[in-house]
Amino acid sequence: MKNIELSIPSMQSAHCQTRVSDAVKDINGLTMAKTEAGMITFSVENEEAETMAITAIEKAGYKIDQPSDCATGCCGN
Repeated sequence: MKNIELSIPSMQSAHCQTRVSDAVKDINGLTMAKTEAGMITFSVENEEAETMAITAIEKAGYKIDQPSDCATGCCGN
């Protein structure tokens, strides 16, 4: 299993968190961990489940911030 943590800045309210959780909950190979303001955490069994989750979140209308390559987060992408 691979743990995934995605930053979704526009997912702030409980309604938005539920909407994103609902978008990914039925994906085979994905286990939800938690949603919180601006962040979703889950585990996937394979790359296909990860790709499906990202696609489902974007299809639900949310933009996922790309992680920075900089270890301290100070660099722009």
